[in-house]
Amino acid sequence: MKLICNQSDLNNNLSLTVRAVPSRPTHPVLGNVLIVANADTNLVTLTAFDLALGIQTSFVAEIEESGRIVVNAKLLSDIISRLPEGSITLDTTLEEGAYENENTTLNIIPASGNYTLRAGSAEEFPELPEIEAEGSKEDTAPINLLAISLIEGIRGTLFATSSDETKQVLTGVHIKSYANLGILEFASTDGHRLSVVEWGGAATEQNLETTNKEIDLTIPGRALKELERMLTQTAKPDESVQLAFDSGQVAFEWQNQKLTSRVIDGQYPQYRQLIPKQYQREISLDRKQLLTILERVAVLADLKNNIVKFSIYAKTQELILSVASQDIGNAVETMPAQVSGEDIDIAFNIKYLVEGLKALPSSEIIMKGNSNLAPYIFTPLNGNLNMTYLAMPVQLRGG
Repeated sequence: MKLICNQSDLNNNLSLTVRAVPSRPTHPVLGNVLIVANADTNLVTLTAFDLALGIQTSFVAEIEESGRIVVNAKLLSDIISRLPEGSITLDTTLEEGAYENENTTLNIIPASGNYTLRAGSAEEFPELPEIEAEGSKEDTAPINLLAISLIEGIRGTLFATSSDETKQVLTGVHIKSYANLGILEFASTDGHRLSVVEWGGAATEQNLETTNKEIDLTIPGRALKELERMLTQTAKPDESVQLAFDSGQVAFEWQNQKLTSRVIDGQYPQYRQLIPKQYQREISLDRKQLLTILERVAVLADLKNNIVKFSIYAKTQELILSVASQDIGNAVETMPAQVSGEDIDIAFNIKYLVEGLKALPSSEIIMKGNSNLAPYIFTPLNGNLNMTYLAMPVQLRGG
């Protein structure tokens, strides 16, 4: 194998790919990145796979000789990231008496030096999973989605997934389509909060109403975090992304990029049942002002419960936020609010509110709810994204 490429191209693609390399590989070959150079297409393809998440990226280079090798991903990435911009030559040297791709050295030759790494055979590196047909070809035919719908759907839900591996289905984001309505929906919950993002027909390049195939998948949060990162760096907002899936795997492809992931087994909670149909109270708030105040008063919140109290007053049209910590101190701040409904005191976990408010894409938000222990939802008052964030209140002491 011999090729000449730009340091920036190699570094950018490596930085994406190596995120699928496990920190503690169950098999030594999984600690490597697979490099494939194709002289016919002039494409260099990099692949990393931990048997659950797979990332594959490709870029154009001047390829003099095709080849396939594996090399330690961390060492290669550390070297390439530190090299100056400019052309880099990669070629392999086969030790005397060795078979092809065995006992191979990868030579990394920038303008001002020479590095060598021990390389290995590509034969042991596992192939990325293929989507298997489970019936007609329509069952595995890809659905074309716009990159922006995936990016904003992930950003609006990923933060609310659970980190508790004993509740594995909650560690992922549930993606569901309603073909008859032309809607693509993202949802996540950790049992204390819920975030739902809806995209209409604009989410898809081919309208969802034109296909009978519906999406109903729970995808690990880690995989979607990497997908959002890759799309943000390599795709235009209106670019088409192919989504293909079966009962065990999902694959996203665009340009020369590909991400595969296992699908989480198990029934996702019926989260729509958690969202109230009617509300006794409705409060309009400036999102940025509320977020800024919450971040200030959080400094004095009791670390054990991290609670903020909302005192809502219809007569004065204001919201008073307060925190109290017996060992530290107290904080109280007031902000204007458009209040419809009776006065009420409610308490929330500050962390959950801050994360939800950061994800809401609007300058103004509406807070709606009923009693002081019933769910409250937060939605954007303007903007193009239809997002619903639900937070469960907590019991006030003596309340």
